Amino acid sequence: MFIMRFDMRAPGFGSATTEELYRTALEMTAWAEARGCVQIVISEHHGSEDGYLPSPMILASAMAARTANIGIQIGALVLPLHDPVRLAEDMAVLDLTSGGRVSYVTAVGYVPSEYAMFGLDFKDRGRRMDECLEVLAKAFTGEPFDYRGETICVRPHPHTPGGPTLLMGGNSQAAARRAARFGMGMLAQGLNPGLTEYYAAQCRKLGREPGLCINPPSDTVTSAFVAEDVDRAWEEMGPHLLHDARAYGAWMGGESKSVSKSIAKTVDELRASMGPYRIFTPAQAVEYIRGHGLLLLHPLCGGLPPKLAWRSLELLAEQVLPEVVPAG
Repeated sequence: MFIMRFDMRAPGFGSATTEELYRTALEMTAWAEARGCVQIVISEHHGSEDGYLPSPMILASAMAARTANIGIQIGALVLPLHDPVRLAEDMAVLDLTSGGRVSYVTAVGYVPSEYAMFGLDFKDRGRRMDECLEVLAKAFTGEPFDYRGETICVRPHPHTPGGPTLLMGGNSQAAARRAARFGMGMLAQGLNPGLTEYYAAQCRKLGREPGLCINPPSDTVTSAFVAEDVDRAWEEMGPHLLHDARAYGAWMGGESKSVSKSIAKTVDELRASMGPYRIFTPAQAVEYIRGHGLLLLHPLCGGLPPKLAWRSLELLAEQVLPEVVPAG
């Protein structure tokens, strides 16, 4: 009934240390598995002043070690920033150690400074994306293949036949065409209502049945919290939620569309917008889950102090989940 997401921002104004936030993320992952969490999602960005998670596969490994069954998704993995052969090796090992529980939403990325940080051309990201996907597909066959004039053989074999699950992330027709071409499912960002049909048409054009395509509705809440006193919660949590919203907004710019994007400039505007950042009462959270199926939690959003984050999660466990999880 809920998904939990972490991006590990730790802005300077927050009271929690980076070490405390990482330790808490691992504790929350184990807590979530014990309470029926559907999936843990972690992300990737580079060079962010607030310490946004740059090494999601390392954190995914730690989370897998603290759990036994829960799925972990790296979404999104900015594929063109990685060496595809080394990435295939890392994915294979993580697939083995996690028992095939780690999946990936791959993306070309949208932040030019990240490409500059690694000495890569932002304009070349589409070609690099295609090359990386081609290498991963060949690597997970277990057979030798040619790559840049060398014969490559990736070992060990992953736990999952054919390699871990890879979805295409993006919100454009170009992303949909790429997903169809590589036989991948797709995770879109919403606010592009025709994209699902376009993706399906592109798959069938290539003689493939469409895979999973998730295109969130416009009223999706992507950073949810639960509080008995919502006014107090906004006073305590609001600056952290606003930091997260403004940081993502600066990266996305004015043209990008996403259900997770906010243009709010103040905490009051963020709350009044009734958009992706929401603090629900327990009753409101129950109603939302019944209408949407899942509650998307972002417990450490914007470096939120663990004490406040735990308060929200404990209320979820005590007053929300018993109302929506079937008995037995």
